[in-house]
Amino acid sequence: MNFDLRENRLGTQSVKWDTAEALFGVSDALPMWVADMDFRAPEAVTEALKARLDHGIFGYTSPDENTREAVASWLHTRHGYRPDPASIVFSSGVVTAISMAVQAFTEPGDPVLIQSPVYTPFYQMIEENKRRVLHNPLREENGIYCMDFEDIEKKLSDSEVKLMILCNPHNPSGRAWSRDELLKLGSLCAAHNVTVVSDEIHSDLMLYGKPHTPFASLSEDFARISVTCVAPSKTFNIAGIQASAIIIPDRYKRVKFSAALHQNGISNLNTFAVAAIEAAYTKGGPWLDALIPYIEGNMKLAEDFLRKELPKVRMMKPDASYLIWMDFSEYGFSDAELRERMLKKGKIILEPGTKYGPGGEGFMRLNVGCSAAAVKEGLERIKAALA
Repeated sequence: MNFDLRENRLGTQSVKWDTAEALFGVSDALPMWVADMDFRAPEAVTEALKARLDHGIFGYTSPDENTREAVASWLHTRHGYRPDPASIVFSSGVVTAISMAVQAFTEPGDPVLIQSPVYTPFYQMIEENKRRVLHNPLREENGIYCMDFEDIEKKLSDSEVKLMILCNPHNPSGRAWSRDELLKLGSLCAAHNVTVVSDEIHSDLMLYGKPHTPFASLSEDFARISVTCVAPSKTFNIAGIQASAIIIPDRYKRVKFSAALHQNGISNLNTFAVAAIEAAYTKGGPWLDALIPYIEGNMKLAEDFLRKELPKVRMMKPDASYLIWMDFSEYGFSDAELRERMLKKGKIILEPGTKYGPGGEGFMRLNVGCSAAAVKEGLERIKAALA
């Protein structure tokens, strides 16, 4: 649990560290972009993987009642929501699950409602499955994003809208939707019989003691229309192992979703994913409890630095995750100029806000899931980029 260590990830085929030159045309920039952390996974997870490796036989593997119970118990302990283990199916990742949901619950040409700006694969999974993106733009009020319920109701009244993808907590801003907001949203979706895919992958990384409200936990009606996506990947920094759990209480929807998985040749988790998901959710709690205050410390480092050194940069203080959504629009640079300055002058790689769709202009996303020393270095590089 020594989060101050600066691990060398070069040469590990890391997307974050080893693709800088291919993707960005730079070889000497500090990567603080893609959403994985630079921390070692919990020892409980690595020990479980070693034990599975030592067994030496890696035949076909299938999650069982122990795997489902690990997920259900974790959600109950952390968020007060205990789904029926029988309602849980598994996927290699949340993005895969979103694609399967789009295929299962819509037809080609159908609109799918999302709240922009939002996580890039939402757009990709809709468009690549030949559906249409329908925007419900988030409104910024007092430095945070809020939902436009009038616009949601108007768009859900279109009978062609059968699916909404919700980011809860929101990526890139880290906004955790309140119980009241989710109740309003769920009531509208239930009234129009719209299925809600709730991406809750960042829900374990709640900061400052704030609670996470699982969408499906609020009522039986909400559970009936919900497809909840969770994963140990962001929580325990094991995204490369590829494991996620999808909770679908309604049997009919669960059968349709499972049929989409099989249609795409996706049947089970891999051997190591099963071992990792069980170990993470049954033994990873102490590691996460140590991580959260460290991330909070990194957030404070960034907040203090920006206030003192770069007051024209507006930071949306997140309720969850290790990601910071920053508004650089006061500098007057175009998005292309801003990106070029970060890469060539500051020697730092951030996620450009335009990747997140309408409303992302002028923003960039910073990943502080790394050592405090790396955060300080990254902030100094941002300052140099803007000088």
